Amino acid sequence: QVQLVESGGGLVQPGGSLKLSCAASVNITSVNVMGWHRQAPGQTREVVAVITGGGRSVYADSVRGRFTVSRDNAKNTMLLQMNSLKPEDTAVYYCQLLWDSQYIWGQGTQVTVSS
Repeated sequence: QVQLVESGGGLVQPGGSLKLSCAASVNITSVNVMGWHRQAPGQTREVVAVITGGGRSVYADSVRGRFTVSRDNAKNTMLLQMNSLKPEDTAVYYCQLLWDSQYIWGQGTQVTVSS
């Protein structure tokens, strides 16, 4: 059974930084696309960033230039470096991958940006 575990969330002031980590229980070398999503209270879940096996990345307009997604296939881990955080970045952040034709989600990690 594939499991994803996010970590690294917390409370940070506006302008601060956080680094999220997503650890997979399987070898992600063969996983083509992995992604980070987020869901704010009362909002639908939205894509934040995706990264391919070849390292190409795509970002939501709202985070481009502030967030950086990366993956370490040797450690079966995907990271999200978040800089210049804004209150509107407050949400539960989830990692996701497609495995055996099923979308697998982590349990999420809370990010709160507030002074």
